[in-house]
Amino acid sequence: MGTRIREALLESGLGLIRHFDRRHPDPAELGTPAIARILVISSTAIGDTLLSTPAIRSLRQAYPAAHIVLLVNAPYQGLFASNPDIDGTIAYPGGYRRFFRLARALRRERFDLVAILHGNEPQATPLAYLSGARWRFKWPNNNRFRFLLSNTEPVKGWDDFPHGIDQRLAVAHAAGATGLDRHMVMPVSDAARQSVSDFLAGKHGIADGVPVAGFQVGASTASRRWRPERYAELGRQLLVAYPELRIVITGSPQERGLAEQVAQAIGDERVAVTAGEVKLTDMPALVQRFAWLVTPDTGIMHLALAVGTPIVGLFAAAHWSRSGPSADLERHIVIQKWRTCEPCLGKRCHYTAPPCMDNITVTEVFDACRQHAAKSGLAAESLA
Repeated sequence: MGTRIREALLESGLGLIRHFDRRHPDPAELGTPAIARILVISSTAIGDTLLSTPAIRSLRQAYPAAHIVLLVNAPYQGLFASNPDIDGTIAYPGGYRRFFRLARALRRERFDLVAILHGNEPQATPLAYLSGARWRFKWPNNNRFRFLLSNTEPVKGWDDFPHGIDQRLAVAHAAGATGLDRHMVMPVSDAARQSVSDFLAGKHGIADGVPVAGFQVGASTASRRWRPERYAELGRQLLVAYPELRIVITGSPQERGLAEQVAQAIGDERVAVTAGEVKLTDMPALVQRFAWLVTPDTGIMHLALAVGTPIVGLFAAAHWSRSGPSADLERHIVIQKWRTCEPCLGKRCHYTAPPCMDNITVTEVFDACRQHAAKSGLAAESLA
């Protein structure tokens, strides 16, 4: 069955059910112990889910005794299971796979309220309704299934929210929360730190105390990537200026080839490639180990922000004010360039090396790294 036909049938069927839904919950119960079980949906990428953590904390503050469960993308369940503001996780399989089985499982949980912080549509809103929860909140609410939400008015789109964290906090506020803290939440355990310490020392000869700069060379879309040869030139310049420095090139298993390409082009034994070598649950500890991270707009960038690692953020197609640092701005350096294509195709960018990202020069990224090095107490021997 085609996707459009499936969605049309789902809309028609849910529209009929909604027509006969006679539930009229009392708004006075929002923000009170009457809301005992909460489902939070943040079922997309790692960075998107990290952006949801301030809103999850806001919900926990409003409902300290509630049982809060996170519906999260299945591969990332372990990464977010340690979040102190949730009591459990449910794996989201994606798309229409096991859609009705998941809906039945959610219904058995007897949730009072669902907060959709970031979820793929058209599945997220129907799942919230089919869960049986009497309250269902989401911004933006301008999709075809908005009639299933508790906040059908006013109608808002993405452009009504300055930053992704603002959008998610607005959902929490609609659900009765009031917290405004914008810091993302990602606990790092002592066990994970020790695991990373042992890994870096044993596999790459990087002892504790040795200064490390991180390079994230991959990104989820081509439009966000900086040329590998520019990372390589940056690496060579940094290692000349800071002989004690080690560079760790990180990333997913799928980015391993790109990371090795950059390392080979740098051509220095002080460069280590960890892409695909570190289990996901240890990634926060690895990123926290960096004195700073050079990164495009991608999940590892948000992970660095969450664990307090300074970044040099590389932005062009997207604007940093919508998805970049949102707290402790003095710790981070963002290099923002302009879009060179109109309209920008974003995720459908045709370029292997996007011209908008080419506007970011090695010189300005190197200068930003020098600022982070100075703040970390790392002295330059040479600026050649």
